[in-house]
Amino acid sequence: MDKTFVNKGQTELKWVLVDAEGQKLGRMSSYISHLLMGKDKPNFAPGVTMGDGVIVINAKSVEVNLTREKEKIYYRHSNYPSGLKAVPYPRMHETHPERIIEIAVKGMLPHNRYGRSLLKRLKVYAGSEHPHTGQIHEKKA
Repeated sequence: MDKTFVNKGQTELKWVLVDAEGQKLGRMSSYISHLLMGKDKPNFAPGVTMGDGVIVINAKSVEVNLTREKEKIYYRHSNYPSGLKAVPYPRMHETHPERIIEIAVKGMLPHNRYGRSLLKRLKVYAGSEHPHTGQIHEKKA
């Protein structure tokens, strides 16, 4: 059985711009996690950081179905007694629309230190303005 070795210098990391306007949350999140892990590369190896960085713009205009819009609740806990916070989807969409995409992508990445390192290369912005114009190599929908 042959082993595949990937050296750190062999992979060229790029930045990809994804426009979230009019896209469904789940399909777009799975596409973003696919790009972050590098599964679109021909020399993909699990556990090796070889995916591209992703910049998401227009997070405020991402689409979800009506049931999720009415019933989805985001939970977090402060690790203190009675520290459970519950934020419904409409309030999260008004105040922090970029967190919706970050949470969805985080759930599709590995739940270990590799997934946390991949999540650092995801930049999400609510509007169409972003400070990464010099880094972008590709534009994808």
